[in-house]
Amino acid sequence: MNKKTVLFALGLLCVSYSPPNMNVLEKLGFGSKSMDSSDSSIAQGPDTDTPNPGQQFAQFGAGCFWGVELAFQRVPGVTKTEVGYSQGLLHNPTYSHVCSGTTKHSEVVRVQYDLAECQFGKLLDLFWSRHDPTTLNRQGNDVGTQYRSGIYYYSPEQEKEALESLERQEKLLNRKIVTEILPAKKFYRAEEYHQQYLAKGGRSGSKQSAEKGCNDPIRCYG
Repeated sequence: MNKKTVLFALGLLCVSYSPPNMNVLEKLGFGSKSMDSSDSSIAQGPDTDTPNPGQQFAQFGAGCFWGVELAFQRVPGVTKTEVGYSQGLLHNPTYSHVCSGTTKHSEVVRVQYDLAECQFGKLLDLFWSRHDPTTLNRQGNDVGTQYRSGIYYYSPEQEKEALESLERQEKLLNRKIVTEILPAKKFYRAEEYHQQYLAKGGRSGSKQSAEKGCNDPIRCYG
């Protein structure tokens, strides 16, 4: 069962027929918010948010962002994680917009990390371990451009390290890697429902540990 199926089932369970009121669906990301495409240049612009002093951002796309976020939450030195949408054309996208496959957004995790405690290379190693970077626009049962593999950098140093890491990984796998390495663009935080989804219990209500250093297997859909 993929993520779209899970969310659809939740919507059916939670929503009674009430045409004038779509609040619950909107919280799940299936609402009928109007598409604001008046200024796609904003979506295509850089991420102008600023990390805390002594810290840095990085964005990663590696399939469904639920499991990817939990993996990064567990890394010592990572001070904050958020899931969201980036690299697309639409300003203020919703989950339903992104799932349509028409906005060109990627599901990403924006990681904030302490430069004194965590090196970017450590985040890259985790990124490669969390998904198959040789499959285009697909991770497991999740298929679509929003699930593409990507590293989105905030500095020339991150770009250089990401490219070198990709080259090493490609030699290790002896297969063509399709991961895109691009400048980080505006980050749109996903609906609150998606934030720390697995740590909050996921679909089963069984919380998964986000403690630093935890090595428990991650159940990707909860």
